[in-house]
Amino acid sequence: MLKDIPQLKVVDVAVAIIPEKNELEQEVWNAYIVNLKDELIEGVLVTSRGYGEIKGENVKTSTLRHFLDEVEPNSFKLIEPIITDVLELSNEYWVSFYHHSKIFDRKYLFVPGSIKEELFTQIPLINKSGVMIK
Repeated sequence: MLKDIPQLKVVDVAVAIIPEKNELEQEVWNAYIVNLKDELIEGVLVTSRGYGEIKGENVKTSTLRHFLDEVEPNSFKLIEPIITDVLELSNEYWVSFYHHSKIFDRKYLFVPGSIKEELFTQIPLINKSGVMIK
């Protein structure tokens, strides 16, 4: 029965979106997974998609899947670069991983208007400014 399935809460794992400069000194946006735990997380699978409205038209991006294998304790890994055009959409990251042989998953949703400089904070471990959901 559904009540017999444990509801495991994800703690100390975050998704951050950060503006950075690429090798050509152009601004790019990158999404990262941040492991704030003192322990390794394994089998990390991230599904990302964007959806919403741009100029009165419904827009959906492709669903992308990223397998990151492991994220070391107190570290971070790049999930994907983000095209500037989709920042005004809802950007959803569904993260699943194993920790202590148990599977955890959580949806991180950056709603339209949430990825802007006025909402930036210092991202732990990465030491850059951006938006983070923990």
